[in-house]
Order: sequence, then structure tokens, then C-alpha cells
Amino acid sequence: MSDKKVWLITGAGRGMGLDITKAALAAGHQVVATGRNPDKVAQAIGDDSADLLIVKLDITKAEEAKAAVQSAIEKFGRIDVLVNNAANFNAGYFEELSMEEIEGQVATSLFGPMKVTRAVLPVMRKQQAGHIITISSTAGLVGFEFGAAYAASKFGIDGWMESLQAEVGPFGIHTTIVNPGFFRTELLTEESTNFAKKAIPDYDDRRVPQMQFWKGANGQQTNDPAKLAEALLTIANEQKPPLRFLAGADAVYTAEQVITTLQEQTNAYRELSSSMAFENA
Repeated sequence: MSDKKVWLITGAGRGMGLDITKAALAAGHQVVATGRNPDKVAQAIGDDSADLLIVKLDITKAEEAKAAVQSAIEKFGRIDVLVNNAANFNAGYFEELSMEEIEGQVATSLFGPMKVTRAVLPVMRKQQAGHIITISSTAGLVGFEFGAAYAASKFGIDGWMESLQAEVGPFGIHTTIVNPGFFRTELLTEESTNFAKKAIPDYDDRRVPQMQFWKGANGQQTNDPAKLAEALLTIANEQKPPLRFLAGADAVYTAEQVITTLQEQTNAYRELSSSMAFENA
């Protein structure tokens, strides 16, 4: 395989997906840039390169995923790197979120990447090569107040991707989970963030500052998505890419806190936890 690869990127018209698309093109790769509105994707990228193919893709629709993959093969002949990037954020206290809102979160942030990956895997298996990069979150490492639905979808992403590696590794396909910290993307814009419609009075005092925080955080995030895009180029170029990549100093800190907490909880109940075997085993 040459250094020039074919990348298929979801949610390529804005936010982190746009930065990844631009970085891949600038590095000389061929890119299949996908989004629900191809015209907006084209306008955002602003590049009429022969190395670029823009395709309509709503990741919640399996048929559109299959069509996007077919278009990629017809144009470039292969897919080397899949970046599952598209996502949304349904925020709110679990009890206030409707099942429809929760299912909408999971449909986009978990089932969406699954549908796209299912469409790409036959191509990569045939090639006996490929790299699936899925953007998760630090919410895939630890849950947080007001983020039950989002964290559930991201914990699902992490568990699915860890399991997938064992299944597709023998075909020469690599997988990488990316757990970003707080990046200045468009996830917290009105287009991507929804808040629970139902309000339960017992949560009022805590909901108000939560809403203020999340609305105020948009555009103030610490980390630069363009730097994450460059990091993904580095990872995708490695012969043995990482199974997990923590993006941002805040993500590293979160992971270290999770490790510390898990070790403390393991030690606190080690004797009781280890006393579950049958007596005559």
C-alpha cells in the first residue's frame, strides 16, 4: 500500500470532521467526505480536487451508508481509513429525558457508526487491510451529571470497538477508539445539542447551572480540533496504530482519574469480591 490512502469521513462538513477532511487532503490523501447535506459539505471544504468525493450520508440510514461506500469504491477503488466522526448531544437528567430522546442519542452516536462500519467492513476484509477510527469521548470513560444518554452511547462505542478489534484484527484491519476531551468543535451548537424537553421541579436548582454551563461552553473549549486532525494522520500512518488514543491533556487526566478510582474500589472490596467461588471448587 502506498502512503496515499483513501479516507471515508462522516460528518465532514463542519466541526472536527471538517478539520480531519482538510488535513487528510492537505497530506495528499484521497477523501470521501460525507454529510447529510452534500452542498454544505462542498461549501465548507471549498476544494474541487480530484482527490475529493463528496457524498450524501445520514449515518442513521443503513442504505445511505452502503451507497456511500459503493460511490467510494467506484471513484477510488478502495477504502483504507474510516473515520466515524458524526455525532450529536442530547443533554439532560436521565429522568427528564424521554425514551425518544435517549433512543435518538443512541441511534446517532452508537448505531450510526455501526451502520457505516458494517457497510465498510466487506471492503476492508476483501483488501485484507484497513483502519477504523471511531471518535468516542471522555464520556466513554466516565459518566457525568446531565449526560446520561450521551455517556451511554459513548460507553457503547468503546465496548463495541474493543470487541470489534478481536473480530477483524485477523483480517489485517486495525481499530482505534479516540477519546477526546473538550475540543472547540460544533458539538455544543444549537444544530448538534438538544436539551430534555421535560422538566421535573425537583431538578430545577441543578438544571439551571447545568444549562448555563453547556450553553456557555460553546466556543470556549480548550483543545484545538485541527491538532487532533493532525494527530489522526500520524496514527493512521503507523504500522501498529493504538487501540485507544486519548486526545487532550484533559482526556489524559480523566483516564488517570478513572484508573485511580477503579484501583481504589478494587482494593476496598478485594476480599469480599474474591470470595464468590464454590467452597469445594
